[in-house]
Amino acid sequence: MAPRADTQSPAHVADRHDLIRVHGARVNNLQDVSIEIPKRRLTVFTGVSGSGKSSLVFHTIAAESQRLINETYSAFVQGFMPTLARPEVDVLDGLTTAIIVDQQRLGADPRSTVGTATDANAMLRILFSRLGQPHIGSPHAFAFNVPTVRASGALTVDRGAAKTRAVKKTFTRTGGMCTRCEGRGTVSDIDLTQLYDDSKSIAEGAFTIPGWKSDSFWTVRVYAESGLLDPHKPIRKFTKREMQDFLYREPTKVKVEGVNLTYEGLIPKIQKSFLSKDKEALQPHIRAFVERAVTFTTCPECDGTRLSEAARSSRIDGINIADACAMQISDLAGWVRGRDEPTVAPLLTALRGTLDSFVEIGLGYLSLDRPSGTLSGGEAQRVKMIRHLGSSLTDTTYVFDEPTAGLHPHDIQRMNDLLLRLRDKGNTVLVVEHKPQTIAIADHVVDLGPGAGTAGGTVCFEGTVEGLRAGGTVTGRHLGDRTALKETVRKPTGKLPVRGATTHNLQDVDVDIPLGVLAVVTGVAGSGKSSLVHGSIPAGSGVVSVDQGAIKGSRRSNPATYTGLLEPIRKAFAKANGVKPGLFSANSEGACPHCNGAGVIYTDLAMMAGVATTCEECEGKRFEASVLDHHFGGRDISEVLAMSVAQAEEFFGDGEARTPAAHRILGRLADVGLGYLHLGQPLTTLSGGERQRLKLATHMAEKGGIYVLDEPTAGLHLADVEQLLGLLDRLVDSGKSVIVVEHHPAVMAHADWIIDLGPGAGHDGGRIVFEGTPTDLVATRSTLTGEHLAAYVGA
Repeated sequence: MAPRADTQSPAHVADRHDLIRVHGARVNNLQDVSIEIPKRRLTVFTGVSGSGKSSLVFHTIAAESQRLINETYSAFVQGFMPTLARPEVDVLDGLTTAIIVDQQRLGADPRSTVGTATDANAMLRILFSRLGQPHIGSPHAFAFNVPTVRASGALTVDRGAAKTRAVKKTFTRTGGMCTRCEGRGTVSDIDLTQLYDDSKSIAEGAFTIPGWKSDSFWTVRVYAESGLLDPHKPIRKFTKREMQDFLYREPTKVKVEGVNLTYEGLIPKIQKSFLSKDKEALQPHIRAFVERAVTFTTCPECDGTRLSEAARSSRIDGINIADACAMQISDLAGWVRGRDEPTVAPLLTALRGTLDSFVEIGLGYLSLDRPSGTLSGGEAQRVKMIRHLGSSLTDTTYVFDEPTAGLHPHDIQRMNDLLLRLRDKGNTVLVVEHKPQTIAIADHVVDLGPGAGTAGGTVCFEGTVEGLRAGGTVTGRHLGDRTALKETVRKPTGKLPVRGATTHNLQDVDVDIPLGVLAVVTGVAGSGKSSLVHGSIPAGSGVVSVDQGAIKGSRRSNPATYTGLLEPIRKAFAKANGVKPGLFSANSEGACPHCNGAGVIYTDLAMMAGVATTCEECEGKRFEASVLDHHFGGRDISEVLAMSVAQAEEFFGDGEARTPAAHRILGRLADVGLGYLHLGQPLTTLSGGERQRLKLATHMAEKGGIYVLDEPTAGLHLADVEQLLGLLDRLVDSGKSVIVVEHHPAVMAHADWIIDLGPGAGHDGGRIVFEGTPTDLVATRSTLTGEHLAAYVGA
């Protein structure tokens, strides 16, 4: 080995690239942002909801990194990849490969589970196909997404000019899918009384299905004029043959007024129209109909395991694959560690590593058969993190979107350790976060603001955490916020008894939830909070439930369409101008014919990013020119949609434009802190916190005495939490009962009553460990929640 020179060698030119430089970023509401982010450090981006954090981190830095990586592939391969446009930024320098771990929900397909969303299920299937007794086939035989297929026939084989001959072939693939439920684990039963009134005839309007009007050419008239049924006979008087045709007939071609249409029995038509779609993507009134009309019960053939009898018959030491997937992952990891078979040693090592990662990241309480659509945003994000934990990659940029979402203060330290571990391996870690515990571990902080929407988009502070505390920004001022315990709490006006609750991991829980007060349900992640609240409180009249389900919406959707605000506005314009309301919809008659109401023209450039240019006809206003000649209160419809919520609330509040129906909806949007949003702003540009509050504002319109909120502080800045507490107080003071599932200590401290579940997660939780006031919880410090709440209030 050659001796090293004692003299200090000059710095290598490659070592100078230690910064990610962003200059002139203008994505969404960013206002020419220029910053320098240190590499191989943990940088936290803070700021009020809507200040531009996601626009800078995800839509600028991470998006450009992904685009540049995609460009390294051939044009042929790029044709199969999503096309990404270059972010609107002058200079982006020093980028590294970006791995994005966001809060996008995992697929809500009924066949998607925690096991299928990770590699765990695939590895288990291989394990059982190798070691399971009796041996039933390949890994496909243990997959509930793979049906058994059999086919036989003749193949024509050409072997030269005159040597053509037929060869008989048989193909068989053994799948693990249960034939009764088709791998869903549940079977649906349709309540016919919710579909039609059997005392009426079709001609009299017997159908009670939303959207099925008596003059509808494609639905009701197909039944009435098909010639297969008597449209004037009450349905209850149909013959057996007519009832069979009415409910179950296979698709049949019929002629209605000379037009060829397809007649299909009512049951298969309903299944295709409503049941084959993601329930969360349906419109609210359609979703309510589906919940009324359809009941889902456990499949009697597979007992909810989704698997065929053959798949369940093959076992390893008495355990079949359904048993393994139903185990709590921490228990399954122990079972796998007990297997010692040299022939599958590499597989067992990989499977142990994956399952141990679940436990390490705080998801050991889940099971692999848990439907992925039931995971919260925070749980989904942590599931995505699993594949990166054991990675040997360095000099990579990891981008996280509120990794502590849905975590109890006790669990946040574990997440912080994981972020620091990724950094210490030589990676750049960028985190969008609101929690003070995670901001505190940052090497570098970027605070955006000062406000939201057009009032944000600038860098208010860049530096250390200590500098942020002393910097005087909104985040700096609220970083040390503490909500004091109430001196007096409200007295309950009644109670909601829950008896023998056993949903998921709940262990025969009996509890009385007080009404007329602000009740907060707490506990570590996986302790059974959501199971208690959503699984035990009967959803029906009087209960308004606001869960963490994602808002669905395209670039044509905006706050005005989502909240129903556009309806009274269109009617007001129509009445004032003596025309039809449909003219004032950019998705209907009033749309600009050149861009079809999109406001922009999209040009597809195949494997290159498409180009969106402002429509020259309507200048991006989305409406036909003649529509903009109609005014209401001195404004045309495009000018109204360009208003912020606060401006519109004033506009529709009094004067000639006074519209009480619109003003009520705008008041609710202002109440949840969305006064800065523009009515016509596409939903795709809203941050997670803004979407959560938009959903809350919409549900506030529902008439109910009990409000159930699931983590309403998700995505909220420290300053916004104060406003949320005021909103919760107003709801309770107006006579409502508010039940909140929450981890935020400010909400716990502000509660009138706390129900704490635990003591742990999964089968270590599911019990009530405390009931009482926050003051009593702090005084006893008998639970993990009590200890953290006491530390928060400085007791």
